[in-house]
This record gives sequence, structure tokens and C-alpha cells, in this order.
Amino acid sequence: MAARRILLGVTGGIAAYKSAELVRQLKKAGHEVRVVMTRGAEAFVAPLTFQALSGEPVRTSLLDPEAEAGMGHIELAKWADQLVVAPASADFIARLAQGMADDLLTTVCCATEAPIAVVPAMNQAMWSNGRTQRNIRLLEEDPQIELWGPAQGAQACGDTGPGRMLEPEDIVALVDHSRTGVLAGKTVVITAGPTREPIDPVRYISNHSSGKMGYALASEAHKAGARVILVSGPVALSAPIGVEVRPVLTAEDMLQEASSAVDEGCDLFIATAAVADYRPETCAGDKIKKSSDAMALSLVRNPDTLATIAGRDDAPFSVGFAAETTDVASYATDKMQRKKLNMIVANDVSTPGLGFNSDNNAVTVFWPGGQTSIGPDSKTNIARQLVAMIGEHLGQAAR
Repeated sequence: MAARRILLGVTGGIAAYKSAELVRQLKKAGHEVRVVMTRGAEAFVAPLTFQALSGEPVRTSLLDPEAEAGMGHIELAKWADQLVVAPASADFIARLAQGMADDLLTTVCCATEAPIAVVPAMNQAMWSNGRTQRNIRLLEEDPQIELWGPAQGAQACGDTGPGRMLEPEDIVALVDHSRTGVLAGKTVVITAGPTREPIDPVRYISNHSSGKMGYALASEAHKAGARVILVSGPVALSAPIGVEVRPVLTAEDMLQEASSAVDEGCDLFIATAAVADYRPETCAGDKIKKSSDAMALSLVRNPDTLATIAGRDDAPFSVGFAAETTDVASYATDKMQRKKLNMIVANDVSTPGLGFNSDNNAVTVFWPGGQTSIGPDSKTNIARQLVAMIGEHLGQAAR
């Protein structure tokens, strides 16, 4: 991995102690590192610590006469290949979202053309606050900015929940992969998980999909340098680091959200979601009471998200998934042709220990004129191989 010039912004928060280890690991990975600290950060870690670890002077003030004699903030902005703000406090996020330039760090953020990674760190209540989330949405709309995290878990205040800063090794991995992999600069939209089609306020039709394959693909696609939007049905999984998750419930919700994401600009669409083919014709307004030994339920066909997006005039490179129990190759290739897909990934979900709700899988990938098998292996390893393979075919299609 080529060495990069990393400008690390450190804001005020207890997680600033992790930033010292982050500098050490970035240097160990061969990167050049310079550090900019806010006034709040200096209350937690002394600038001398970062100077000793980085081997570079630490900048703390926009109005430093010596540094600004040579327009130091512009020099810093031009020097950086990547700007990483870790930890990024709620205050910093608010100021960045509003385009403020009231200290050295926000000024450099305004002046740089380098990608900016924001690594949030704050109490779970602060993270969940509506005003913070409004600022987060503004940052997500900015193509120069990526959000890395936050993680979930125990916090210094004793609370547990979202808001923890990612661990230094996770941040280094993201620095090393972001915009340098096989999907560098691409936007990928992935659907994952099941849908739920309501019968009444307490019952629904669904399936056994856990979402694990789609979430693993989202994580690996991000590591390969892509901006990833994950349109997810209801699952018991944490959001992959660096991935934007858009939750949905029904098949109609999934089509609407996936179409909206593709409308924003999409190079690659991967449909792993197990979307319900049918939904109840009507949803009862109140809970249906048991009144007889049998009940008839009228079902209607759901919209087909994959076929709709793959059939667009401006369709992205489209990859489908086929979960089958018999004649896997026959059904999968027929689905690929009918839905005008570039590739399809098929697996036999009747195989014990593989597929739905399992951490492992075995798949066969088909494309016009070829096929290959992957696994049995962990879904993470399969996802990594699939991303490499899809990226290669995507590159060939673009030539």
C-alpha cells in the first residue's frame, strides 16, 4: 500500500487518547502524519505527545503569527492526501456541517480538496439527538466527506450504545483501503435482509434471511474504496463501518429507497435482499382475532426491485442473488436472462449449515459466457472474493 500524507484532526473528547495510538499505527503503516488539535483536544492530550509520535510540529491555532506568515492553513490543506478527524465531537460536526471556519481545523476542512473522513465520538444520547442527526445528514450529502463509525459499546460515562470512536486499527484499515481498491471512486447500492409484509398490526409475512451476506458485501465494497449505500430490511446486525444504511420494512419501501439511491448516482447495484414475492391484499386495521379453524389470506404480487432497476434505461451494472432449493444453475441463469442482469450469485439454501442465518455459505457465480464456484467458506471471505470478481467485470464493462 502506497504511503499517504494523512492530516489528523483531533477534537475535544475523552477518545482523544486513542488518537495517540492512531498516529503510532499510521506511522507504522508507512504514512506521513501531521496533527491539528482544537483547543478542546488540548484539555485531554498534550500537543507534545502527538509531536513525539508524528515527528512533526503540532498545529493548534489559526492565528499563530509564525505559521500563518506563510499561510500555514493553506499549506496544510494542500499537503494532505487524506484528512481524518478522530475523534470528531458533536460540536465539531455541527460546525463542519454548517461550513464554519472559526478555528484552524474547520478552516483547513474548508480549504482542502482532499477527502475528509469524520470519525464521530460522543455520548450515545448526544449521537442520537435530533440536532446531531440533522448535522450528520448534511455531512452524508457532501461527496467530499465520509463518515467512519461510530461504533457501539460501553462508553466512558458508563452508558452503552452508539457513539464510540472506532478503534485505531479499524481507522488505519479504512485509510489503507479508501479510494485505492478495485471499487475506488464508485458508488454501490446494495439491498439486504428480508422484508415484512403486514397482515395486521401485529403479524406479518417474512422469510429467514439474516442479511449477513449483504452486510458482508457492503463492508467489503467499502474497503475496496466504494461509497456504499445499504438498503436494509429488518435485521439484528450492526451497520458496517463507513457504510450508509437506509432501513426499510416492506417490498414497496425497498423499491422506493433503492430507486432513490440509484437516482442519486450509482455505478453498481447488488441485490442480496430476500424480498417477499407477495403481500396481503389488505392489512387489517386491528389485530385479527381467532374465529375459526382456518383463515383465507388473499395475496397480491409485490414489485420486483431487482428487475425494475436492472431494466432502467440508465441501469447500473446489476448483480442479483438467487436462493434456490433445486435446479440451482437452471433457475439462476434463467433469472439472470429474464431480469437483464450482468451477473448472478446463486446458492442452494437447502444445504445444512449454509445460507440463511448461517455465517457460512457456498455460491456459484454466473455471467454471460462463464461461471465459477466459491466456498464453502465464511460469508466474509466469500464477500471479499465476490467484490474482487464483480469489480473486475465492472471494469471490463466500462472499457
